[in-house]
Amino acid sequence: MIRKTLSTIILLGICCTPLMAVAQHDDHADNHDQHYVHHSEWKKGYHMRQEDWNRGERVDDWQAHHLRQPPNGYEWRQVDGNYVLAAAATGVIASVIVASAAH
Repeated sequence: MIRKTLSTIILLGICCTPLMAVAQHDDHADNHDQHYVHHSEWKKGYHMRQEDWNRGERVDDWQAHHLRQPPNGYEWRQVDGNYVLAAAATGVIASVIVASAAH
């Protein structure tokens, strides 16, 4: 009985290891997309390029990311591992925060 149980545990470990590797790879791939890139030009008052703005993902749940509420007409975008608060119509930056610093 003990030998059969031990064999089952070993077999499950062998079978499940590739599945765990795939799950870890998927998590890593998602994090890789958000790697930090320093943009020295992204400062308050800077007009963010449209291509950078469009690459960013809109952050609707700003509270979950420990960000302040955006003023009317502004929105948070997560771009290159940064949270950028800018005017939606013009792309003029009000604030930039490194994403890892916001948590």
